[in-house]
Amino acid sequence: MKIVFVAAEMSPFAKVGGLADVLGDLPNKIAELGHQVYVVLPRYHCVDGRKFSLKKLGEFVEVSLGQETEKLSVKSSRLSERLEVFFLEHPYFFDREGIYGTSLGDYEDNDKRFIMFSKASLELLKLLGIKPDIIHCHDWQTGLVPAFLKLDYQDKAAFQKTKSFFTIHNLAYQGNFPPDTLALSGFDWKEFSMQRMEFYGKFSFLKTGLVYSDVVTTVSETYAKEIQTEEFGCGLEGVLQRRNEDLYGILNGIDFDLWNPETDKELETPFSSSNMEAKAVNKAALQKEFHLTVDPQIPLLGIVTRLVDQKGIDLLLASLEKIHKRNLQFVLLGKGMNRYHNELMKVAQKYAGSFSFNLKFDEKLARRIYASSDIFLMPSVFEPCGLGQIISMRYGTIPLVREIGGLADTVTNYDTATGEGNGFVFLENTSEAFLSKLDEAVEAYRNKAEWNQLIHNAMNSDFSVQKTAQKYIELYKNAKRKTVLE
Repeated sequence: MKIVFVAAEMSPFAKVGGLADVLGDLPNKIAELGHQVYVVLPRYHCVDGRKFSLKKLGEFVEVSLGQETEKLSVKSSRLSERLEVFFLEHPYFFDREGIYGTSLGDYEDNDKRFIMFSKASLELLKLLGIKPDIIHCHDWQTGLVPAFLKLDYQDKAAFQKTKSFFTIHNLAYQGNFPPDTLALSGFDWKEFSMQRMEFYGKFSFLKTGLVYSDVVTTVSETYAKEIQTEEFGCGLEGVLQRRNEDLYGILNGIDFDLWNPETDKELETPFSSSNMEAKAVNKAALQKEFHLTVDPQIPLLGIVTRLVDQKGIDLLLASLEKIHKRNLQFVLLGKGMNRYHNELMKVAQKYAGSFSFNLKFDEKLARRIYASSDIFLMPSVFEPCGLGQIISMRYGTIPLVREIGGLADTVTNYDTATGEGNGFVFLENTSEAFLSKLDEAVEAYRNKAEWNQLIHNAMNSDFSVQKTAQKYIELYKNAKRKTVLE
């Protein structure tokens, strides 16, 4: 099959969150399984042409944006025989400091930027003569692609047999813009209705993707069920209920070759499930690095996260004083909302010696935290999938999570009676529930035999991107068979 991914992020080229990690792994695995894969991305300022050996194509793509015509140049990077990445260049719209905005907020013209990108992605495929079986779009930035495909390109030879997939990585980010934005897209005003593109008076890019795509997926089975409820549906639960037969939850995975404690060069020393003494060496090194007491008996809690309310930061802040009284150590890496920055800096000053706050995102440090901590915390308010808990288990660090979304699908509570389970799970979004489960985890940590069993269970949990890729390929084939039947 020929599969085209259209997305706003892809690691290592441009990253804001987990979307980039998924796009960095999934297309590659699908290509390794024998399919021809292309990825289309904007060429942001951060995409270094020399570093990534970008090759300029002699083609230009022209698209309309309202009454204006925009011209985009194209560069490419061939990652393997079966995987090529195309970059659409437009200096005014994409050659900027950030991807979606700066620390001051989102760019005001994100609607124009991603209307143009969506249109140009389809024009690029047509220009290059690529006839995809599947166009797989991700999040609101590409939500218009399925609509353009159905409304404007249905009769084009290149797309007559193409099926569109739209994946929700986080339903809370919807790309809702003023009604006048519709005129920029070129869609007919009849599309601006409650049944199609309109959402509470706004033009919703995400809703458009949900309505017009042939198949809707999201990043875990539990999240697929949750988003059809009022609690987690973000106002779109009715739309998702109507698409129920075409809605699938496929759990994200990680590349076990890239996340491997036996080969990770960022660690103080490599280790494996049969050599856990070396993990203790990494813990001691991290304790020393952040001026914490170097003591193997003190449980070390780790967290790598975006500092936004979704991630349960309010719950953490409400619990930190009691965590400190339990003689635990805590290393936190992340950045996000300023109010959390300020609160966490105060806590770090107050509990210097047991709490380290690192206001940045640093993948090398993230790897050391995953590998060196004893317990990894993810007390999220909601979590579509989450990769942190999967990575932490790969490194023998036990996740403590809330029972929602992808966390519920990957972490099972440890049972002391049977020795089964790979982490600790709490349900209620309260400090009491969180601390009670933390006490349970610390008690298990004090029992070396129990803890070794937990580590063994966690490190043998298989949430690899290979399994994710195989599930998507089967879904692609089903969609293609449906095309043949039609």
